[in-house]
Amino acid sequence: MTLRVALLTYSTKPRGGVVHTLNLAEALAGIGVDVTVWSLARAGDRGFFRDVDPAVAVRLVEFVDYAGDTVTDRIVRSINILHAAFTSDDYDIVHAQDCISANAVASCIRTIHHLDQFTTPILVQCHEKAITDPYARICVSQAVADEVGRGWNLRPTVIPNGVQAQRFIYAASEEVAAKSARARWRRELGRYVLAVGGIEPRKGTIDLVDAYHSTRQRIPDLALVIAGGETLFDYRDYRTAFEQRCGELDVEPVILGTIEDSALPSLVASCEVFAFPSTKEGFGLAAMEALAAGRPVVARDLPVLREVFGTTVRYARDVTEFATSMRVAIDTPGDPQPGRSLAKSMTWDAAARAHLDFYHSHPRG
Repeated sequence: MTLRVALLTYSTKPRGGVVHTLNLAEALAGIGVDVTVWSLARAGDRGFFRDVDPAVAVRLVEFVDYAGDTVTDRIVRSINILHAAFTSDDYDIVHAQDCISANAVASCIRTIHHLDQFTTPILVQCHEKAITDPYARICVSQAVADEVGRGWNLRPTVIPNGVQAQRFIYAASEEVAAKSARARWRRELGRYVLAVGGIEPRKGTIDLVDAYHSTRQRIPDLALVIAGGETLFDYRDYRTAFEQRCGELDVEPVILGTIEDSALPSLVASCEVFAFPSTKEGFGLAAMEALAAGRPVVARDLPVLREVFGTTVRYARDVTEFATSMRVAIDTPGDPQPGRSLAKSMTWDAAARAHLDFYHSHPRG
């Protein structure tokens, strides 16, 4: 009998966990699993940020934002609305991809992409329950699995992410369409440092502004471009501090926000260097895509990124090292093949097959 799997995520926007959910769903469907992706649909969304393979069923649950809602209000309502809509009896495996969906369903598998830090009692409780209540757990890196082990004495199974490497390899190729797409970004943006993920504390954006400012002293025609940024959380204070720091340093970043998924590979392939100053990550999918595109990557020196990327990226512990590493990466990019080979080796098919084995060995009770 065909295995029926529900994958649950909290948003239709291109956040890392959502990207993971869709790619995993499509790869599972490709090996014969009956997959349904459930998500909350916010702000009138009628679909995900990209088209989803028709082999994957999609169930969207409408969520309306109310004026005056706090982050806690939004998360609690998100959990309650998804809980009321979800029908667990329709599935053999229920697999939650985040804190919200894990709290919304009973008897689930949970992928813990990274650990968050909350201060309000309700959100602390939600975070705790989403780790302790699932009957089985997956992490996308050993470093995060080790954090879970230290914090809760649990032993998640590690199944690394995949990456759609070919999209980014093509974007960096000499094919006419690929060259044309890169030329359009260069005409619009010139030479640029690129960060993907938005403006928020976990992404280390203010540190990037400082490092870019230093780099620009040596490379004056270099722009700073930031793409992405859809999140449930309220980062207005951080955004204010970011804007203040930009003003102090006379930095005028190009903030693209969420861009079309089809345009992302050429944007990445056109950058001088890909900056990844995150202070916390579970895997680093955006940086892996940049390696597939043959771009030099400078990443925060974190154990998880050392684990995933090895020697294929440059690491920096602070702003000074980040600025130096970006200059070196621009002046002498190095051989892109080791990074590209790593990205090509991380396939969603392999991830899906590992998940299928995990599902068979961890049936619902």
